[in-house]
Amino acid sequence: MNKPILHDPLEALLAAPSARHSDSPVSERRAADVEMARILKTAPLQMASDPSNGGISHWKHGPLHDVVEPMTDHVIMAYPTGVQRLERRAGKSVAIGTARSGVVTIIPAGSSARWDIPGLVDVIQLYLPQTTLERVAREAEAPAPSDLLERTGHPDPVTSGLLMSAADVLEGNAVLDALFRQRLTDLVATRILAEHTGVPTAFEPIMGGLAPHALRRAIERLRSDSDTDVSLAALASDAGLSRFHFCRAFKESTGLSPHAWLRQHRLEQAMNMLRDTDASIATVAAELGYASQTAFTAAFRRLTGETPSDWRRRTR
Repeated sequence: MNKPILHDPLEALLAAPSARHSDSPVSERRAADVEMARILKTAPLQMASDPSNGGISHWKHGPLHDVVEPMTDHVIMAYPTGVQRLERRAGKSVAIGTARSGVVTIIPAGSSARWDIPGLVDVIQLYLPQTTLERVAREAEAPAPSDLLERTGHPDPVTSGLLMSAADVLEGNAVLDALFRQRLTDLVATRILAEHTGVPTAFEPIMGGLAPHALRRAIERLRSDSDTDVSLAALASDAGLSRFHFCRAFKESTGLSPHAWLRQHRLEQAMNMLRDTDASIATVAAELGYASQTAFTAAFRRLTGETPSDWRRRTR
């Protein structure tokens, strides 16, 4: 069987005025998702998070004229569609930008400002913990991160593209989606450290792939059943590396990120079951960890251009 060639959008993209800060204690700051729900007065179209890795959400909201209060995490925003004026005001400082594809907005943790947005906005938000920035800098043997810069519609197609890939790649598969979010968060953190702090961080080039035994162990874990921990932390620990160095070395060895490799493997499993068994589409979806047949069908079609039923009929 010819294997589909899967692109790894995260890795491909990466290869490619101040508001006031609050003096309030961290304990008094709101969780970013809670503050966004309050300020936007709606619910996200999509949201996924975990306690140690922040969260990703997709919102479509109307006009906004209010003060965003201090939040626990940094908020990084990109805009999939549309064009809209943004105005951020803190004291006598005013920043004006445009929400559009290819730009980012950054609200550093603990900052507060009044926002005036006159119309509809389509936005992807990443809630990035400061601890993630510190970990990535530490693992890369870079200086501790300095304060993030406030950004309002700031041109950065790389970070924008990384964030917008979240809406396209989340597939309704808990294992794949968690691995994707972990890698996306680390890649955005790397980009933020390099481009959006007072003291930009330089990262050393890749120095080689995984040792053969470490690569075998990683692939064994990725191929294992759904009860096995395939988080980046577990994969990196097996290899005796940090998450930062493991992901770089795995990509150097295989040509794919761990998430893209596992997605390729799950696709091959699906194709084998569809071709060689009479299992229903719903059964195949459940066996591979998808939340529903609909989620599996959408993911399969994105990768192959066909529905599972059409692919089965063509290959049998």
